[in-house]
Amino acid sequence: MAGSIIAVAQQKGGAGKTTLTAHLGAALAGLKRSVALIDIDPQQSLTAWHAVRTARGDAPPLELRQISGWRTGSEVGRLKRDFDVILIDCPPHGETDARAAVRAADRVLMPIQPGPLDYWAAKQTIEMAERERTDFVLVLNRLPARGKLAGRIREMIAADGLKAAKATLGNRQHFASAIMEGLGVTELAPRSTAAQEITALAKEVVRGL
Repeated sequence: MAGSIIAVAQQKGGAGKTTLTAHLGAALAGLKRSVALIDIDPQQSLTAWHAVRTARGDAPPLELRQISGWRTGSEVGRLKRDFDVILIDCPPHGETDARAAVRAADRVLMPIQPGPLDYWAAKQTIEMAERERTDFVLVLNRLPARGKLAGRIREMIAADGLKAAKATLGNRQHFASAIMEGLGVTELAPRSTAAQEITALAKEVVRGL
């Protein structure tokens, strides 16, 4: 069976796309899925994380391709024959490259931080996914430990008839610490709340694909 393709896209910078892609890839691998990562962001942050991971020598291997966005379709075509899940880390402000990834994907994940400005900024990516007729899910990311803002954003999303993942990601130090070590949080701190959150999201986003 061909692999499932998930693009992690958000036109607003700083939303946490690369962090989400890395942790999700490690979590899916921990769930016994074969995973390939594609980095089409010119900043190559995912590629840098993968280099740290490879240099460790003790982390489970994850396949990675760093390519230009226009090659996304052909690269996905090759990888989906050999991997269960292909995750694409998209660039911010790169509409042409992001569009190629959204077009190739079965599902788009859009991380947003819990604030109205971030949600409004996601509208451009939402419109792109709708034009390409690609299923998409909003992921509430970096949620504060307290406060009612997340609930209000969920109400805004529901009022617009859009879909948000049930699983959310908190603003937790373990996420950043794992990235620095070239790991996913499920590998660095498998019993942590952060690991539980990303595992729940991993199970949710691949369900039905």
